[in-house]
Amino acid sequence: MSKTQVFCIAKSHSQAEQIVERLQAANFPKEEISILLPDTEGKHDIGHVKATKAPEGATTGAATGGLTGGVIGLLAGIGALAIPGVGPLIAAGPIMAALSGAAIGGATGGIVGGLIGLGIPEIEAKRYEEKLKAGNYLIAVHTHDSDQEDTAKKIYKDAGAEDVTSSSMSSTPKK
Repeated sequence: MSKTQVFCIAKSHSQAEQIVERLQAANFPKEEISILLPDTEGKHDIGHVKATKAPEGATTGAATGGLTGGVIGLLAGIGALAIPGVGPLIAAGPIMAALSGAAIGGATGGIVGGLIGLGIPEIEAKRYEEKLKAGNYLIAVHTHDSDQEDTAKKIYKDAGAEDVTSSSMSSTPKK
């Protein structure tokens, strides 16, 4: 079985909310939707990423109201991270776990390492990191078949999202 993640960049909070709402309306479970965004308000509890440790104290529910209110605030596993060289970020969904695990790797961790772990080629991961540094939002959704993948891409494109891409991660067969 092959799982595919479909990624895009949203340029504003309202565009990101619109995309998440459309994904949910298309029956993508909130647990399958991820978003990563800069914490420009700085009002959230932050878990600092250090070279040898995963984020400490990434707070579930840290982002309620304000910047991440509404639909984004309802996503699963929401928390805040501070990644050296990138700054404070808010993450929700499966991407939160990927970034937490990738932080253990030090220099190869952080956003690029987490995205590579999700199956994104390194060059794309670096481009997404630059977009996040510029204040954009990264949105991802797990899809389970080509119809879902096509639906997600259409939602992204109809909302005017940029850098729409997908990455497949095949599961290893059991022996």
